[in-house]
Amino acid sequence: MQSKAINFKDKFTKFSEQWSPRVIAEMNDYQFKLVKVEGEFVWHDHPDTDEVFIVIEGELNIEFREGVVTLSSGELFVVPKGIEHKPVAATECKIMIIEPKGVVNTGGETTDLTAQNNLWV
Repeated sequence: MQSKAINFKDKFTKFSEQWSPRVIAEMNDYQFKLVKVEGEFVWHDHPDTDEVFIVIEGELNIEFREGVVTLSSGELFVVPKGIEHKPVAATECKIMIIEPKGVVNTGGETTDLTAQNNLWV
């Protein structure tokens, strides 16, 4: 058992890559991932699971075919499974994603933004 708190600010200093989730903790079959994002991601969905976005720092737009949800620091949004979405950040945004182990960040698509692995930081 880990007996030390996980500090988000410290973990974000350990990597610089954009759109490359890093696992910081696990609970049951779920992973907590920190991600630095800037610019546009790809349209994708997760047919078998919801996806939770928590903004730690900055502002994130989650675009949907029918509209957009804007999240600021300290806000959370759950994208229901099977709903196509595209995260966008005008400037660097630091977020946490919570999702089951094995979920690929680009859904069923493989693109140049597909995370190669979920390295622990």
